[in-house]
Amino acid sequence: MKALTIMAYTGAAGLAISGVTMAKTNPSQTEYEEYAVQRLTQYLKEDVCKKTPKFLESLIHSNCQKMVDSANPRMKEVLALTTQRQDFIFFSVYRTDFQLSDWIPSYRFETVGALNNFYTYTAEQQ
Repeated sequence: MKALTIMAYTGAAGLAISGVTMAKTNPSQTEYEEYAVQRLTQYLKEDVCKKTPKFLESLIHSNCQKMVDSANPRMKEVLALTTQRQDFIFFSVYRTDFQLSDWIPSYRFETVGALNNFYTYTAEQQ
């Protein structure tokens, strides 16, 4: 009986320590916004810019990647305004309906933040 009690206390202590660790490492809204801007910038540069025809790029007299970089502050503003955070103490769920302009399609992202990391489990074009 004593071994069972020790195991129960050890298990409870382990759960408590895990819970406190998860609560302390639950990322903030600001950290999510930085993560989202970084991921969105990477996506636009690697996928959208590479699919932009060269003649269209020459018509607008600009480099697509430079346009993405110049839009970064605006992207962060839009993300801040269009993101809803549900805080569950140990982790957070972020839902973002993102539309930068009428020329760029809108997207919906759902991301879980826990242990100072993010995992985007839904990213769909609207």
